[in-house]
Amino acid sequence: MHKCLRTKIFAFGALIVSLLLSLTLSASAHFLLNLNVRISHVEHSEDVLRVYMRTPMPYLVADKVGEQDGDALPDAAPFTTNAMSDGQLVHFVDLQAVMSDPNGLGQFAEDGLHLLVDNHRLRGTVEAVRLHRVGNEPGFATLAEAQQAVDTETALTSPLFVGDTIVDLVLYYDTDGPVQSYSISNVLDPGLPDQDQTANLILDYASDTPQIFRSRGLMTEPLVVQQEGYGGFLSFVWEGIRHILEGLDHVLFVVCLVIGAQTLRALLLRATGFTVGHSVTLSLGFFGFVPSGAWFVPAVETGIALSIIFAAVAAFMSYKDSARSEVTMVLLTTLIGLLHGLGFSFVLHKILQVTSPNIWQSLLAFNLGVELGQVFIILALWPALIMCRRVNSSLWMSIRVGLAGGCAAIACFWTFQRVAEVYSTLA
Repeated sequence: MHKCLRTKIFAFGALIVSLLLSLTLSASAHFLLNLNVRISHVEHSEDVLRVYMRTPMPYLVADKVGEQDGDALPDAAPFTTNAMSDGQLVHFVDLQAVMSDPNGLGQFAEDGLHLLVDNHRLRGTVEAVRLHRVGNEPGFATLAEAQQAVDTETALTSPLFVGDTIVDLVLYYDTDGPVQSYSISNVLDPGLPDQDQTANLILDYASDTPQIFRSRGLMTEPLVVQQEGYGGFLSFVWEGIRHILEGLDHVLFVVCLVIGAQTLRALLLRATGFTVGHSVTLSLGFFGFVPSGAWFVPAVETGIALSIIFAAVAAFMSYKDSARSEVTMVLLTTLIGLLHGLGFSFVLHKILQVTSPNIWQSLLAFNLGVELGQVFIILALWPALIMCRRVNSSLWMSIRVGLAGGCAAIACFWTFQRVAEVYSTLA
């Protein structure tokens, strides 16, 4: 290899490594196991909308904690008390205050929820509020489960951390008649870590076939719900697109897939194998046909990191060995797709439950979104590589090797990090 070419490769690889490391050195593992989920079931009748809502309690009270003045404890938020534990401020649920005025806690949710019909905000009435300790909360995946949950009073004892508390409530809205469409948003801003990753699920029961809508974040932008159309389906498609584009490990693998293919036909075959693999395990993992041990998720994460290293090495070697068996590569890519499909399923399982209505439609939409995200990466990168190859073959080689080296470096860092997590679960 010429000295000039080696210099280009080294410089480009160093640039890729530095850029990617800046994005990942502080990153946590891919799977959002502590993802907060807010669920709303919207029930229709002749002139009433009834919203059954489940939300973590911090979303209702976190922004109402007073400022801390020196060593003094800040004023506690309503329905909570403050204390110091090991030098850290902790917040407990004031169970006596909740029992004295449960609907007062629910009013915080009503104040934050903006339900608009014909651009007019409806004001709701709090009908019921129930508190549950995280891990002991009843099901809330269907309307029937939500109705049962708000009718079920669970025994709670102190101490109960605010962060370990789930709030179920019912909001009642008078309407002038049947509602064909409405928008729903939430203006509460609790200032919680990673609140932009909040998973919101809205299930609308205007017809015999419920629609499921998915939104991420605080829902400050109104979500439009209509009886007709494909809004619910498209919301899951968009979530699938966002998941693959925001999941850096999936992006790096697809990048290696692209730079390792010599022809468009080879790329399409490998992408198809990857699709088949992850479609299978997305469904299997979602429905729970996988081990449930604490070691399993970090083990899958480790496998995904290793798959990037493999794909990077294959991409680096492919320009030397053009006679590599394409059948073998497609089979290997399919097997790797099985790993990545588990990653998709773990995230989706935090949002949906297997008893949710129209579950197969939501799975199909999410999977379609993942495919569209993958296609977007391919369409963005493949033409650029082809253009570079036609203009300057040395530059094309430098880009390919530099990208492969950068992806492999990041994946090596992830591998060490995630192996340590596997070990900690087994220790």
